[in-house]
Amino acid sequence: MSYAVCLNSKGYAASLEPRKLYELLPDENAKAWGMLRIVDESGEGYLYPADIFAPLQLPESLEAMLKSA
Repeated sequence: MSYAVCLNSKGYAASLEPRKLYELLPDENAKAWGMLRIVDESGEGYLYPADIFAPLQLPESLEAMLKSA
């Protein structure tokens, strides 16, 4: 699993919260368009502009804890 932190929710306030950690789903087609597939507040994966997120490299122990949560 990969994660990203939301830097700015302008235009997406109902779906995203700034400074919140979101699951990042693999989507090569989205990357080609400058987008990321993010599991947002609805619990579904939607496309958002990549520049409003910062992808994170988390320690394996923390990733394991997040998977089980």
